[in-house]
Amino acid sequence: MDDLDRAARALRRLPPSLGPVRLVAVDGHAGSGKSTLARRLAAALGGAPVLRLDDLATHEELFAWTARLRSQVLEPLERGATARYRPYDWDLRRFGPARELPPAPVVLVEGVGSGRRKLRPHLAWLLWMERPAAASWERGRHRDGPEQAAFWDGWVVAETRHFAEDPSRPFADTLVRERDEGYDWLPGPAVTAGPDQIITHRDGVMAAD
Repeated sequence: MDDLDRAARALRRLPPSLGPVRLVAVDGHAGSGKSTLARRLAAALGGAPVLRLDDLATHEELFAWTARLRSQVLEPLERGATARYRPYDWDLRRFGPARELPPAPVVLVEGVGSGRRKLRPHLAWLLWMERPAAASWERGRHRDGPEQAAFWDGWVVAETRHFAEDPSRPFADTLVRERDEGYDWLPGPAVTAGPDQIITHRDGVMAAD
């Protein structure tokens, strides 16, 4: 059993946080590795659904997606119903056809700001990618290429402002740090050692209590 399998096991044991769903957020700076972690963790969970916040944001509303998230995703999942949302097309600059998100036992929500204040009451667990902002942004710029330089310039300003007003890391249950192979899973600022701690870091190995 590797570290992702252990994390999946621990997350499955959490109590539901949104109707029948355990909603787990993967937050961090743009370029920190959130999408990759969410994809790998979803596979370890047996194909858990993943909501990408990039599908709810727009060019004009980089962080003003809370109302869409609530009406299109949170409210249906809380009722145990399948959510339907229209992902934003960043090339065509408009919302596309509806996509379904089932009320699975664990649903991952991945994106900058997924641990924001208005979403935290609905979360079963908050994971934070422990990579510094500058290093994350540098990797993101390299990934997206010079044609996206202007977008990244605006994004850095918007993300910095968002986390200054509504930080996520201080409320993280687990800090996830990339290794050459796998991840380190460290207790976050929101967790105190004790019997309620779900994910712990022991001798370099993540374990479920």
